[in-house]
Amino acid sequence: QVQLVESGGGLVQAGGSLRLSCAASGGTISRYVMGWFRQAPGQEREFVAAASWSGGRTLYADSVKGRFTISRDNAKNTVYLQMNSLKPEDTGVYYCAADDSAVVLGTTSRYDYWGQGTQVTVSS
Repeated sequence: QVQLVESGGGLVQAGGSLRLSCAASGGTISRYVMGWFRQAPGQEREFVAAASWSGGRTLYADSVKGRFTISRDNAKNTVYLQMNSLKPEDTGVYYCAADDSAVVLGTTSRYDYWGQGTQVTVSS
């Protein structure tokens, strides 16, 4: 069973950038589709981005296309989310997740393993 730990969150002004990391242990991420999700206070968890086993195929929520980039380094067992041009509506807890399948999807229920999350706050 893979364990996931996110880091890199913090407080940033609108227009700024952050890079989130998700370090895995207890297993290799190379067999998983890896995704990022976020949850704002009082709202449901929503899909942000996902990457296939090799990282060759990626999927993004419309709200982050062109601003966020997901990448993965299977040798380091780590997934990243580069977030640029941040907006106040990007505020939330960001979660890393692993999906034990071959299809890159943004469906929350498909993901088998989750990290504890890292807080991202974007001030206006």
